[in-house]
Amino acid sequence: MLLNNKRVFVSGGAGVIGQELCPLLLSMGAVVMVGDLKSRPLGWDGAIIYRQGDLNKMSKSEIESFKPEIFIHLAATFERSEESYGFWEENFMHNIRLSHHLTEIMKDLPSLRRVVFASSYLVYDPQLYQFEVPQEKPYSLKETDPVFPRNLTGMAKFAHEIEWRFLEKFRKDSVSFVSARIFRGYGKGSRCIISRWIRELLRNKEISVFRGEGIFDYIYAGDVAKGLILLTENDKFSGAVNLGTGKARRVSDVLNIMKRHFPEMHYSESCSDIPYEASQADMSLFEDVTGWLPERKIEETIPEIIAFEKENTAKEPLPFNVLVTSISQKIPMLKAVRKACEKSGLGIKLFGGDTNPDSIGKYFIDFFWAMPPTNELRVEQIVDFSLKNNIRVIIPSRDGELQFWASIKEKLGGYGIVVMISGLEGVNFCNDKLLFSQKLNKAGFPGIPSSLSANDITSESVVVKERFGAGSENILLNISKETAGQQAEHFEMPIFQPFIKGNEFSIDVYIDKNIRAKGAVARMRDKIIKGESQVTTTVSKPGLEKLCCEVAEFLKLYGHVIFQAIEKPDGQFSLIECNCRFGGASTLSIAAGLDSFYWFLLEASGVNITTYPFIRSAIEKKQIRYPEDFVIITEL
Repeated sequence: MLLNNKRVFVSGGAGVIGQELCPLLLSMGAVVMVGDLKSRPLGWDGAIIYRQGDLNKMSKSEIESFKPEIFIHLAATFERSEESYGFWEENFMHNIRLSHHLTEIMKDLPSLRRVVFASSYLVYDPQLYQFEVPQEKPYSLKETDPVFPRNLTGMAKFAHEIEWRFLEKFRKDSVSFVSARIFRGYGKGSRCIISRWIRELLRNKEISVFRGEGIFDYIYAGDVAKGLILLTENDKFSGAVNLGTGKARRVSDVLNIMKRHFPEMHYSESCSDIPYEASQADMSLFEDVTGWLPERKIEETIPEIIAFEKENTAKEPLPFNVLVTSISQKIPMLKAVRKACEKSGLGIKLFGGDTNPDSIGKYFIDFFWAMPPTNELRVEQIVDFSLKNNIRVIIPSRDGELQFWASIKEKLGGYGIVVMISGLEGVNFCNDKLLFSQKLNKAGFPGIPSSLSANDITSESVVVKERFGAGSENILLNISKETAGQQAEHFEMPIFQPFIKGNEFSIDVYIDKNIRAKGAVARMRDKIIKGESQVTTTVSKPGLEKLCCEVAEFLKLYGHVIFQAIEKPDGQFSLIECNCRFGGASTLSIAAGLDSFYWFLLEASGVNITTYPFIRSAIEKKQIRYPEDFVIITEL
């Protein structure tokens, strides 16, 4: 299988093997998409499509839109030697569950032709290669040897091999699967023992050695990458195959090589009751399948790793936390933010703030802040609380606080705190429905006519509403001009608009930090209670969604905003207003593909989301908002 123009999805592509593999795939003409918890590696070609975040949260639509022909599954977690008690859950989430989830969204794709899985020699029965005393020679493990995974990682790897063995029976005419049982991989920036030793020695620290008499088959990540590509190209072969060097080295040999580069090296051999290992790969089958054997020796690769570790100063973004303000009873929104935090894979904790210390929302977050009202809240208080709690992202959620946060957005930015709010000018235009109308109409956009006098409105029936704030809070619909004039005295600052019979829509839009609209979702407000959509349905209105994206960019808005629009009997639209926040029913737009909170968190961590596609659901969805009980365990 030639790789030129082949579409390849690589899970865990930012790992030590992936960083060798993905640029190589690209150089061979493949169209490469990578998914990984970690951020995009520095220096990677922009042609590599990158998706950062927990792949357990990856949707089928994300994969379907890429249409992969080849799936190379590298993503995994592991612990060396003895696995800790805490690894129980980690192994399930990022080995067993992850592999199953990715297979579930891949297995029925019409485009898929080849699956290459990075398995491990840990699937083999350890009685074959572990001993109570040191060995003179390693045991050469063959693919036909008994399988009895020696730990959780090995169990997870073998379980996934069996899953694909099962699926192949049903898709053997269109998809082939190969499992590469990789031996002791090592490479640049790795968690392997060789890289860990080098990092310690560069810091002039003593290194610890366990079982120096052990014998392992060390294979360089670059050779692993080349081997996986050869297995990708030979799509006629299915099943398990070893991937090592076939030439094991004693741990003491590795230490002697290290000594050449670190003459002052000191190490201590720690006491251990783990068995002595003596294993290597029988590479006969691999050579028969590919016609190639790994070439690189530890003597030539260790200097490269040392040079890399000396020069490499890149660090993963530090974990940060999120504060949602005015949480009140906004449980669906808090759940949506939490889901985005989990999807990002950034280790984010969710803080919530409210002036009411008994806010119901505090039961749906990790930490609660009883905040002062915004008219009493000082920038110094926000900065102090944020820095103490590692909060780098703030999401306002109430109309009445938007101008406050917009006014201090730049000051907070100086402390590395990003607020999900438009600039003050944009917020002011949207908060003032008269100015909003005038600015849009002047620019040629269809803003609904608005005036301070009912007599300026040409229609017989009018609408009276407050000039500032949310339009649904105080509003009179379909009344005469005379009645409107009389009732206006009950408003603080009334404005008048023509009453138009037609369908009203809410349009959720996300605008990125470059003031480019990422996407929009229009929805019908089927049932409204106290100004909020209790029942709402997405609708296909590409013209309206495009219009709202253009207006959002024109107003230089940022983050998540909601437009209200009405469709007149002639099919033309009028934009009524825009709220610069996430709405009560905006969670439906997330379900339809507008992943606002996820995109925002990525941007806040420095990720360019240009390559993260907006994939609007092809199926329209309805959302019903209803009360729900939530039971928690209380301590006695």
